[in-house]
Amino acid sequence: MRAYQIMSRQVVSIRPEAPITDAIKVMLAHHISGLPVVDSADNLVGIICESDFLRRSEIGTEHERNRLLSLLLGAERVASEFVKERGRKVEQVMTRQPVTTNEQAPLDEVADVMERRHLNHIPVMRADRIVGIITRSDFLSAVAGPLTGASGYSGSDNQLRRAVLAALAKTPWQPIGLNVRVRDGAVSLRGVIRGESAHRAAIVACENVPGVLRVDDRLCVQPSRPDPEDDYGGGDFVSLQMEPSTLDDEPL
Repeated sequence: MRAYQIMSRQVVSIRPEAPITDAIKVMLAHHISGLPVVDSADNLVGIICESDFLRRSEIGTEHERNRLLSLLLGAERVASEFVKERGRKVEQVMTRQPVTTNEQAPLDEVADVMERRHLNHIPVMRADRIVGIITRSDFLSAVAGPLTGASGYSGSDNQLRRAVLAALAKTPWQPIGLNVRVRDGAVSLRGVIRGESAHRAAIVACENVPGVLRVDDRLCVQPSRPDPEDDYGGGDFVSLQMEPSTLDDEPL
């Protein structure tokens, strides 16, 4: 997916010379946590967010530093904080040069930027114009679609079983020694697996295969760091590289 597929196109913005009271009213009225700031030519010049109001003199949360610490931080930083904590216009409080993305950006890149930079929203640009904005709630809506939609699966249990085996085989943690059976869309997992995280991941991998209705978890979880002499799976189970004896007992 790409940025334009999940972005909100109805972008509410504000001018830099507007009083911050106007920005607060707009944010509260539209239930938004970030407000792009554009100039008279509709160029993006900043963004004002809920986080910009955390440190404010009106509520007694402004920075209070002694003279020595102020000297160490430098006059430029102290003066900048003073303006942000007491400014009355949007341009005095907003975050300048906000992080942006373009409408054709892959969604995984957008998610990576937002995660690394701890962003709740990111403006979407087309050349020099803002055409949308992506918030974390837009990701929620995007995820909800596939989860609530019907899978449309109509294959047999054998086909579903092969799909489950393929899904497990693609996982980077490569579970081995698992026995997978499917009946009427219900997946039964048996065998030994190393570590609780791998245990949960095996179940999630099965649940994400289209057509799986439920997962019957009968796995035995062993410590993630076994002794060198321990085997991996035990019993009659074999790894994916070995040829199974029957289709129904084909292990992973």
